[in-house]
Amino acid sequence: MTLFASVWRNITAVLSFALIATTASLAQDASIDRLLNKLPPPEKLVKPPVKQAVEQPDPALKDPLGRQIVIAIYTENLPQALYLNRKLTERYPRSLGAQYLRGVLAWATRQYGEASSSFRAATNIQPRCAPAHFGLAAVEGAQGHFAAAIPHLQRVVELEPKFYLPYFALSDCAWHLGRKEQSVQYAKRATALAPSVVDNWIELARAEKSLRHTEASLDAIVKAAEVSPDSASMLAVVGYSYINLNRVQQAIPPLQRAARLAPRDYLVQSQLGYCLMTTGQVDSGISYLRKGASLAPKYGPVWEHLGLAYQKKGNHRDAVKAFERSTQLTPNRRLPWQHLAEEYRAVGRLQDAERAAARAQSLPAAKSNSGAKKV
Repeated sequence: MTLFASVWRNITAVLSFALIATTASLAQDASIDRLLNKLPPPEKLVKPPVKQAVEQPDPALKDPLGRQIVIAIYTENLPQALYLNRKLTERYPRSLGAQYLRGVLAWATRQYGEASSSFRAATNIQPRCAPAHFGLAAVEGAQGHFAAAIPHLQRVVELEPKFYLPYFALSDCAWHLGRKEQSVQYAKRATALAPSVVDNWIELARAEKSLRHTEASLDAIVKAAEVSPDSASMLAVVGYSYINLNRVQQAIPPLQRAARLAPRDYLVQSQLGYCLMTTGQVDSGISYLRKGASLAPKYGPVWEHLGLAYQKKGNHRDAVKAFERSTQLTPNRRLPWQHLAEEYRAVGRLQDAERAAARAQSLPAAKSNSGAKKV
């Protein structure tokens, strides 16, 4: 899932948790486990408003049709829920709750035209209904209409100035529109309003990175990990960020924690092994690299790093095996062939060494920091 898609899933999550009434009660947004990739699907998000809606003094939502809509949503039959909701709005065209819920259901089923008209109907009934304005922004954002989403988000800010999510979404819109400074400022406002929400720090990190503010971006990533200390994904991102900055020693603590939390994540295990090996902790590095190789035997870089670790130990035969595997998996990378040629010479396989060296010379030179994880 792209960050953009996650932003607007996130918006709808808040829409779904909002009270479907004239008040705009705000709900806490869930943390996103590794950079906005694990939000629940829309059919999961539309359940909470139904429960809240039937508790509101809105006759439309006490209608038997409303009960049927609840059942349809809880059985994840969103098309049926939307069909019934259409009947409900025909019966109660001035019901704020019915119009708003229809907008959420239409959004969840990607009926964006209907969602927009339903949210607009809700704002006509109650112009100060922040969730409905938020819904209009979600409709535009889901379609990539970032400029069109901004006025709706600004209206939400006017109505609910202490609500962080419109600033979060405004930052995303500004980023996509190339308004990088605005993106940073909106993201900073979101973090100020809700410093415990990991999403805000991730958005700020991205915005700062777009301006090449390397340290500021890293600071935001570190903060994201602090507010989600049990997220292996966030800890891994901190580690990878340090690797990309060639600050390998600093990458080790977050990667060690990530490795404990995610013992079967091949990339975490492999990159931790790379860092340990690079900083002279070769035996520990080999242990993690072996684990990474066992978890993902077709991941070429782990075999290259394992070969380098064996090379440092003077274990030439194992180094040959690792580099041979690396060249099989990544035949167009120059460095593994160079290392393989060196190890062939070390074990007396001179003809093989010449062939490996010739292969290396035929390939383009490696880019700097090519062994590190790029985030």
